[in-house]
Amino acid sequence: MDSSILWVVFIFLALQPVIRQRMLEAGRRRLIARIEKQRGSRVILLVHRQETVSLLGFPLVRYIDIQDSEAVIHAIDTADPDVPLDIVLHTPGGLVLASYQIARALHRRKSRVTAFVPHYAMSGGTLIALGADEIVMSDHAVLGPLDPQIGPYPAASVLSVLEAKPIEAIEDQTLVMADQAEKAVKQLHAIVAELLADKLADPDSVEPVARLLTAGTWTHDYAITSDQARDLGLNVSTGVLRDIMQLMTLYPQPVRRSGGVEYGEGPQAPKKPAG
Repeated sequence: MDSSILWVVFIFLALQPVIRQRMLEAGRRRLIARIEKQRGSRVILLVHRQETVSLLGFPLVRYIDIQDSEAVIHAIDTADPDVPLDIVLHTPGGLVLASYQIARALHRRKSRVTAFVPHYAMSGGTLIALGADEIVMSDHAVLGPLDPQIGPYPAASVLSVLEAKPIEAIEDQTLVMADQAEKAVKQLHAIVAELLADKLADPDSVEPVARLLTAGTWTHDYAITSDQARDLGLNVSTGVLRDIMQLMTLYPQPVRRSGGVEYGEGPQAPKKPAG
């Protein structure tokens, strides 16, 4: 009898994390469905938490990757073209390619797109937010600069070496990095200008704002508040929905082994009569 009880306890303890995860997923699905019903939109989440490897306990920081861009673009493409999109961003950033693919897909969307930032959307997360028609931030949420990074170094800092030293005193590897840094800054500047072209009230401010965000004006972890974002001319408002803030509590900090993207079915627009 004692042995049977021990086995039951062991099985319960072994299954407890799985049960907890399933309950969280069910709670998220219910809340996503409620937000979609309230706003008449499809809700897409791009949420990255720091996870923990289960056996060794080493921190594993998640970021925007190609798997995320594939999942988000699938969610965009399978939504009814006339249904608004709400994308919730909580991410430290990630690959420029993946972030640009998502931002471009949002930017080309016919229906209205709103990006919600409950806490932070840095770097690539900010790039994605620029693809939306409106950015809604909580009072304490922040965006971040879009200056490219060359390996562990900011591109702008690599380029500054060319100004600080004569070319004869610079190593070949640094010169190669500077060449890549110059290209990266120009490329990202063009991407940001593309996304902002029809977003800013003053067309003449597109180039200066794109340059400010990509040229290494600030450190890469600099926090751009909602007030600063509005000063740049971005369409930013504050007051994230209470349900979205509640949704973030269903992404606890420890382990999430599933992907960082989830979305609801979304409503379908009424079918137009034939003829």
